[in-house]
Amino acid sequence: MDDFLKRPAVAQPPMQGAPFHTWSFDDGALWTAFYRIEGGYLLRFPSLADFQICRQGGQVICTPAPDASEADIEHLYLNQVLPLVLSALGTPVFHASAVELCGGAVAFVATTGRGKSTLAAAFTVAGNRLMTDDSLILSERDGQYDVIPSHPSIRLWEDSLGAILPTGLQPTPSLSFTSKSRFNAGGQIPYGDQPRRFLGAYFLGEAICEEILLHQLSEAEALREWTKHSFLLDVQDRDNLREHFDRVSTLAAAVPCFRLDYPRRFAELERVRDAVSEKTAALV
Repeated sequence: MDDFLKRPAVAQPPMQGAPFHTWSFDDGALWTAFYRIEGGYLLRFPSLADFQICRQGGQVICTPAPDASEADIEHLYLNQVLPLVLSALGTPVFHASAVELCGGAVAFVATTGRGKSTLAAAFTVAGNRLMTDDSLILSERDGQYDVIPSHPSIRLWEDSLGAILPTGLQPTPSLSFTSKSRFNAGGQIPYGDQPRRFLGAYFLGEAICEEILLHQLSEAEALREWTKHSFLLDVQDRDNLREHFDRVSTLAAAVPCFRLDYPRRFAELERVRDAVSEKTAALV
């Protein structure tokens, strides 16, 4: 595991008071509690691990629960903690999947359970390389954005496996906190390991529909969507929020964004893929 992650034998400093922010599952169960501690922050994933983050983001220290597996800790660090640290350091990071398309990259942005991993997997079956499954990391230069490759794996619910992925794929070690299966990218799941120009973002809607609907968002609409799906370490840090708002405003003006609604049936994914490919090709 990356040297950025340390695993000391001693417990973390005690928290003072209640968490200032929490993430919860749809059923209300606590997923992550955010605390302020001396010199930084502590993120607690109940029954899994505590991650201490120094205020400048230069070091992360992990104290795993006794029964937490290496796979659990690695996933939490790479897909939950590291995106928050990068965001605090000024790198835009969002809850999204991304694949290579039309010589660049596109992102599928949505909350958990809305189908972004399933849609990304459908593109990989057609030969498009996966760039990230859960955390979209962007790099800006001269008014253009690149998608930065993230951890080469994808997680899917059981009903998606037989309908999308090639047969015979072996999952990686399971994670204790989810029933999703995880597969390493590479080989039968093509993986893009180089930055690609960010061509467009597709925000997955919640509308129940029988047709594929693509609607381009205004800058104001895109700004709201990007903000809603941002990784943010301290939602009460006004200076950081102001800087993040400025970065997101620039992104919303620079990258075409669309709302994508479509029938949530596996049989429709090929048509959805074609519609997204056609729209993206028109942007190049």
